[in-house]
Amino acid sequence: MHRAVYSCSNIVGPAMIRQCLKCRVPQQLSSRAYSVVPTPRDSEEKEMLHRILRVDHAGEYGANRIYAGQMAVLGRSSIGPLIQEMWDQEKVHLAKFTEILAESRVRPTALLPFWNIAGFVLGASSALLGKEGAMACTVAVEESISEHYNSQIRALMEEDPDRYTELLQVIKEFRDDEIEHHDTGLEHDAESVPGYWILKNAIQLGCKAAIYASQRI
Repeated sequence: MHRAVYSCSNIVGPAMIRQCLKCRVPQQLSSRAYSVVPTPRDSEEKEMLHRILRVDHAGEYGANRIYAGQMAVLGRSSIGPLIQEMWDQEKVHLAKFTEILAESRVRPTALLPFWNIAGFVLGASSALLGKEGAMACTVAVEESISEHYNSQIRALMEEDPDRYTELLQVIKEFRDDEIEHHDTGLEHDAESVPGYWILKNAIQLGCKAAIYASQRI
C-alpha cells in the first residue's frame, strides 16, 4: 500500500498538485458577495459609495472624450502616438468603472450626454492651439482628477481601509496613471502655451463644477 501511494504521488507530482490548488482559488473568490465595492450597510454608506462611483465614472468618461477630441485634431501629428497611449489608459479606467457601476447597480450621471460633447470640444479646441495647448489641457484635467482621487482615498481610509481595500486599490492605481499623464504634459511643453495659467485655471474651474454636478445629478 505504501509503495502504491508513493508511486501515485510521483505520477501526480508537485506541479500538478499546485495547479489543482490554483484551480480552486477562483471558486473560492466567486463566493464573495462583491468584487470591488462592498454591499452598503445603510443608506448613508450607499449614498457615499454611489457618489464616488458616479463621479469617477463621469470623470473617466469625460477624459476619454477629451483625448478623442485631441486625437481628432492631432492624431496624425508627431504627438499623436503619445496622446493615443494616454487615451488607451483612460479607456481601461472607463471600462473598469463601467463594470463596477453595473455590479453595484449604480446609475451613471444623467449628464453623460453633456460631458460627451463638452469633453470632445475641450479636447479639440485645446489641440487647435497646437501640441502645447493639448498638453496644457492634459495637465489641468489630470491634476484635477488626481486631486479628487486623493480626496476619495483619504475619505475611504478614514472610514474603514480594510472594508474598502479593493476599491482603494483601483482608485490608487488610476490616480497614479493620472499623475503620470500630468507629468507627461509638463514634459512636453504644456507651460509654454500662451496664457498657460489662465487656460489651466479656467479648465480646472470647469472640472470642479463637473465633479460637483456629476456627484449629484
